Amino acid sequence: MSKKFIEVKEASLKNNCPVCYSNEHLRVTFYQMLHESKLYKWLTSEVKNEMTCINCESTIYPVQWTDDIERVYEYHLKAFQPSKSYFRIKGLGLIVIIFVAIVLAGIGLYLLLLEIITPLLWHLQPPEVLVQRVLPFS
Repeated sequence: MSKKFIEVKEASLKNNCPVCYSNEHLRVTFYQMLHESKLYKWLTSEVKNEMTCINCESTIYPVQWTDDIERVYEYHLKAFQPSKSYFRIKGLGLIVIIFVAIVLAGIGLYLLLLEIITPLLWHLQPPEVLVQRVLPFS
């Protein structure tokens, strides 16, 4: 099973980078968690974000933010709508679920028939004959 963050939205900021002081090179990117395996695919509501400067290729952490960067970030955070969470079963998962359902139905049918047939056999033959079939050496 792999867990990864997929990019949902990227926004360009018109603020100065606190590291290299270049203008128009800041980017804030929002990511959403995706769990994927052979049986299912699950997009969660877990969201993370990252602010980077393309010019100096550095990550800008919240302690480095200026008031202007923080205001613009809050604006983009309010405007950001994460993708709707979903859980989808893949083809192999569906096959496994159907196989387990068939096996459980077969076991249930076997037990049901055992409950119906066993009393009929007791009425057709005396119990001693049935005991001799099960335990021939006694």
